[in-house]
Amino acid sequence: MNSSVITVCVDAVRDEAPGIRSYAISRVDGAPLDAYEPGAHIDVTSPSGVTRQYSLCGDPDLREQHVFAVKRENASRGGSRSLHDHVAAGTRLTIGPPRNLFRLDATATEHILIAAGIGITPLLSMAYRLVHQNASFKLHYFVRDRASAAFIPLLSQPPFADHVALHCGVEPDRVDAEVAACLVGIESNAHVYTCGPGAFMDCVVNVAEQHVPAESIHLERFAADPATTTAAASTLDFFDVEIASTGSRVRVNKGTSIVAALASIDILVDTSCGEGVCGTCMVDVVSGEPEHRDHCLSKSERASGAVICCCVSRSRSPVLVLDL
Repeated sequence: MNSSVITVCVDAVRDEAPGIRSYAISRVDGAPLDAYEPGAHIDVTSPSGVTRQYSLCGDPDLREQHVFAVKRENASRGGSRSLHDHVAAGTRLTIGPPRNLFRLDATATEHILIAAGIGITPLLSMAYRLVHQNASFKLHYFVRDRASAAFIPLLSQPPFADHVALHCGVEPDRVDAEVAACLVGIESNAHVYTCGPGAFMDCVVNVAEQHVPAESIHLERFAADPATTTAAASTLDFFDVEIASTGSRVRVNKGTSIVAALASIDILVDTSCGEGVCGTCMVDVVSGEPEHRDHCLSKSERASGAVICCCVSRSRSPVLVLDL
């Protein structure tokens, strides 16, 4: 776990939709919070002691207060339930610094934001920034119905209203066509950003690839897909990781993570989610072929083989040299 944590006070708790609450936080010492780019997330440790990652969904230009939102998941390991049940205005929490693998592309001439459910959160921070920049963008928000959509009062008013399209009650077999309609006529240098349930994002990516290059499509996952993670079959039962700075090596056996193997020789890699979602444990690859099992790298990043998420990924080559 990254040790760069700070204590914050919850200034306000707001019900944004059934089962979704937002939390406005500020530093207890009154100092400004860390600057961040839209799409960033933070580690939040709930009163239960569980640490989870939540996207920042406020205006990124306001550093005196940050906002994140949480969907209550009764089947979760307790983080969201604890925040919903035990946090009120005045509660103190600890958070980590903002991290970002889901950034706006400065070269894009048009931005298409496509959210479903709680996936609205990182895209809302992007919308704030794009409004400030007077940039060309559209935010498409897929929800079961208007009553279940978070942040509707905010999104229905200036400066967002003219940029937002609400898609209510789209049947599963119609999502492809609805997403395709969102992308009709977009510019060749447009970039597409999506966040929501895994199947929804897979649909957006598949449809968007018919309009823009793969490297122009960006997504943020909140959790690993267990089926995808367990289905990944390593080509090697074991491999060695070499430390580029010293030449020392450690064996990574089947069932052992690179993070754990490195820790056995006193090399500590910061981790957070342990599922290959947050990107905290990313390390540059000097040589060797990673076997990617993460859920945060883009297709182009995976194809380059230049970086690896050490908490879940493995190696296809007998030796993997890391920039450590």
